[in-house]
Amino acid sequence: MFLSTPTMAKLIFAAATLLASANAFMPIVLPSTPVTNRHASSTSLGMAADENGSKRKRALKTLARTAGVLSSVAFTTGGFPPAALAAKKAVEVVEVVKNVDNTQRLLAAGAGVVAAGAAVIKLTSSSGGEKAQDFLEASPYWDQSTVPVNVYKNKAPFTGKVVSTKRIVGPKATGETCHIVIDHKGDFPYWEGQSWGVIPPGTREKDGKPHSVRLYSIASSRYGDDMSGKTGSLCVRRATYWCPELKADDPAKKGVCSNFLCDTKPGDEIAMTGPAGKVMLLPEENPETDYIMVATGTGIAPYRGFIRRLFFENTPAAKAYKGQAWLFLGVANSDALLYDDEFQEAKAKFPDNFRLDYALSREQENKKGGKMYIQDKVEEYADEIFAKLEGGAHIYFCGLKGMMPGIQGMLEEVCKTKGLEYETFIKGLKEKKQWHVEVY
Repeated sequence: MFLSTPTMAKLIFAAATLLASANAFMPIVLPSTPVTNRHASSTSLGMAADENGSKRKRALKTLARTAGVLSSVAFTTGGFPPAALAAKKAVEVVEVVKNVDNTQRLLAAGAGVVAAGAAVIKLTSSSGGEKAQDFLEASPYWDQSTVPVNVYKNKAPFTGKVVSTKRIVGPKATGETCHIVIDHKGDFPYWEGQSWGVIPPGTREKDGKPHSVRLYSIASSRYGDDMSGKTGSLCVRRATYWCPELKADDPAKKGVCSNFLCDTKPGDEIAMTGPAGKVMLLPEENPETDYIMVATGTGIAPYRGFIRRLFFENTPAAKAYKGQAWLFLGVANSDALLYDDEFQEAKAKFPDNFRLDYALSREQENKKGGKMYIQDKVEEYADEIFAKLEGGAHIYFCGLKGMMPGIQGMLEEVCKTKGLEYETFIKGLKEKKQWHVEVY
């Protein structure tokens, strides 16, 4: 069961009204001396017992249960520590009501519930009715001078713990892709666009040395999928090799690290390094900047972090953003689409700020009647994209390095039709830091 924030607030106020109507509290009288204790006592609040004890008990019991339900919902959905306190206070009140016929203790416990309930309201009264994701921001939020880089290295890696591993493609997808959530307890901060290094367990067959680090673009915002700031996610495709002689996958040639990650279970430990890289960071100083994001397959990872930051989270960047983020994703077929439900939601909620185009090579045709690859889909909007780049837009490329020759060839042809010299055009984008490439 999930309650909206306005509903929670109304219920808390209703419970408080019920308490007041039961004459459980007398008018507040300010104490003559400062109150130094964080939890104000019933005396400091000017409370006095009335004669109707049973009426007061019923009111407080109702309030306690209401606050308990509300705080539990808030805690499980938003992870608010004050809500946990409210739940604890609610239990305390019920126990006091059941076991103690002492007016002062009863009222003090009731005051605790009201205070905790107020804390829940305060935390949930931000824009959008959700807790703000602002506790991992730089000051100002767009300042990149404090971006963490290579905090953990090969010789002293960080140990993360798997929260979940889930297949995220359909049965007709070409291969298996998994979304892996990793708990880092808030000790491994990163920014959107960075990568984590993973050291698979075991040693190499050829020389008995430990496996080398593999880099994976992080597929979540800095707050993680649960928005706690204590997890991060990876998007990993299981690497296999089809042997024409065996007419089956050759296990001896499978990807060591990708198979390790896709086979992980909750609680498994992962040796990690990084975070690595700055080339894919979002320039957020100008909130009207357009972002053009081009990906193939798991190259979608950093863009998922971008999109969650700009359209799903209550971040300073999201509040300020007035530009347009345009995502191009190339995969084989509809079953191979990644995070489509999230992207469709962003498109529906922010039609002016988020655009989405797919290139499905086995389901669509390009203008020449051939398979629709990522460069073909981008070319369909060449005029618009070039206009955006001339206006200061940033363009990103992420995925298999095999995507770049096709992309570069397409851009070169478009430059010719526009009377531009390709090398000069790309050089200009790089000098203005509008060109971002991370391929593997």
